[in-house]
Amino acid sequence: MNQSEPAPRPRRRLSKGMYILPSLFTTANMALGYYAILQVMHATANEYWHLDNAAKAIGFAVLFDGLDGRIARMTGTSSEFGKELDSLADAITFGVAPAMLAWSWGFNLMPPVLLTEWHIKLTQLGAIASFLFLMAGASRLARFNITSNPQPSNPGRPGKKYFVGMPIPAGAGVIAAVVHFEGGDPLVSWYTALTWLAMVTTVGYLMVSTWRFYSFKDIDFRSRHPFRLIVVLAAMFALIFLFSRKALFAIALLYMISGIFWRLQWMFRRRPGPPPPPYKEASPAS
Repeated sequence: MNQSEPAPRPRRRLSKGMYILPSLFTTANMALGYYAILQVMHATANEYWHLDNAAKAIGFAVLFDGLDGRIARMTGTSSEFGKELDSLADAITFGVAPAMLAWSWGFNLMPPVLLTEWHIKLTQLGAIASFLFLMAGASRLARFNITSNPQPSNPGRPGKKYFVGMPIPAGAGVIAAVVHFEGGDPLVSWYTALTWLAMVTTVGYLMVSTWRFYSFKDIDFRSRHPFRLIVVLAAMFALIFLFSRKALFAIALLYMISGIFWRLQWMFRRRPGPPPPPYKEASPAS
């Protein structure tokens, strides 16, 4: 070995406090979900602004949920404990909280219509749809935890970064964005409640589907030229800060529609391959 070459430096061990950092973001995620549940429980027809507070809490939780995983990967502090804690937090914040929000805003606080029996049936249907959303989100988390290499039914380009099915934070974000768009003001007519019923059910189906949704995991903040990325993110945050209701509503719906669009595009472009040649038995050697 050449004596002039410097000896390799030993790799610095991460301090134990670094492993707590991602869990702190996960804990904040869980706290926001608990706060959202409390706000939904305090909401009434006259104090419906509690529902808007719940929607905002879920929106901030989506941000924290994206940060904890990225911080864990960047710092190399991923652990099995962190993964399990994140799944439990997601079940509360993006499963229970938006399900309660969807039912309370769209059905429970709706003023009674002329047909009282129909109003009761509609409230019951809304409770079933909200439970299906919760069940779909829990199933989505369970499938994500046990699947090592998921394959969507419409894979698209090789190497494309995608989720198999809509992730549960995005599903909760759609519910929260719609409620926030209306300022938490509950629905007042049975036909809008039916539309909300269909939308909640659709979001639940998209979460358990095998359709392709963009994951944003290929975004590299450590690239040499992050200027364009910074400009795009700054513009997006400025729009959300100035026009949060319209901007978040548009972002949530566009993301939901993107999975449907990619699925339809794959279905129309898919062409069946040529049939295999008929099997011919080899003749015996003469």
